[in-house]
Amino acid sequence: MNGAERLVAEPAKDPGTGRTPFQRDRARVLHSAAFRRLAAKTQVITAGEDDFLRTRLTHSLEVAQIAREMGVALGADPDVVDTAGLAHDLGHPPFGHNGEDALHEIAGPAGGFEGNAQTLRVVSRLEAKVPDAGLNLTRATLDAVTKYPWVRTPGTRKFGVYTDDLPVFRWYREQAPDGRKCLEAQIMDWADDVAYSVHDLEDGVHARHVRLELLADPDERLALCADVAQAYSPESATDLESVLDELLTEPIVGGLASYDGSHPAQARLKQVTSALVGRLSAVAVRATREVAGPEPLEGYAADLVVPRRARAECALLKGLALRYVMNRPGAAARYEWQRAILTDLVEALLQRAPDALDPVFAPLWKAAADDAARLRVVIDQVASLTDPAAVAWHDRLTRRDPQ
Repeated sequence: MNGAERLVAEPAKDPGTGRTPFQRDRARVLHSAAFRRLAAKTQVITAGEDDFLRTRLTHSLEVAQIAREMGVALGADPDVVDTAGLAHDLGHPPFGHNGEDALHEIAGPAGGFEGNAQTLRVVSRLEAKVPDAGLNLTRATLDAVTKYPWVRTPGTRKFGVYTDDLPVFRWYREQAPDGRKCLEAQIMDWADDVAYSVHDLEDGVHARHVRLELLADPDERLALCADVAQAYSPESATDLESVLDELLTEPIVGGLASYDGSHPAQARLKQVTSALVGRLSAVAVRATREVAGPEPLEGYAADLVVPRRARAECALLKGLALRYVMNRPGAAARYEWQRAILTDLVEALLQRAPDALDPVFAPLWKAAADDAARLRVVIDQVASLTDPAAVAWHDRLTRRDPQ
């Protein structure tokens, strides 16, 4: 199978530039409208609350950087893993995972909603580059973007493709083992976990939501580990607690206690971030090399090996953001408001479509065969919006004229 092949054949490019098809894929993602919109989409702390904090755009850039360095170390094509990192969140809707859950509930009659499946839909269908092919990315890049290479199944929340996107999925996966991620997708997935866990800790500490001094209390440590065991890790709370205790005794991590936002404190915070990212990335590269050997690795030649301890550390770092940022006092009311915004907006658009839809989506509505297909078009429209745009559209479409 030719990994550089595109679904729709394109005229040959000027070979004098020396650019590979995979470098062109990277450029297509970077120049896409969906990528630009990530600048105003929530990562964990709501986009726009603080100029220091990350958005989906900055997160995606960081994932791409981590993935690229891991790809180089393992011999995979660096542009393929870089592009996978840049593109992996293009399908995420307004308001982060809370918005994703809200749209999944609303989209039940159309097959549900999943950010990774939406990413495939964006790059292979919705982005305006090549008619009926989206960005018309190469087989290898599409495969690398696919974190969950399966359709929705009962009892499984994560999936990577909607039923009506199966034709392109089957095309680029035609020789791939069922349900198995290629190495490049595994690298992107781990880079995403590393960036998510470490950088959300950095943002949480800077925003004063995460205060590591609270973990001096044994009961608080155990409560955190119980949260992590329930949400992120197969390890028991007791086993996680031993990993947490060791992590907190490391001098570089302990230096985050009593963070005050000063220049020296920010420097210490950045040192912690760099050290954790480097450690969690390098340990996976070393472990993979120990199993697969020194040869260049790509495609299905090997699986990424992430040691159990590294996964536990990563889960604990995620748990800090979960307990002290996402579940902080007052957050529940905000999440409820966000879900109401998206629910009302979908209902309003269903009533006012196609006139209220963007010109990109109105023709898709008119061509839809049934109510489920029309609901999917509305979900596509809402998922494409930034956080501020979702609020603005909601206010405009649900505003009651004064009597």
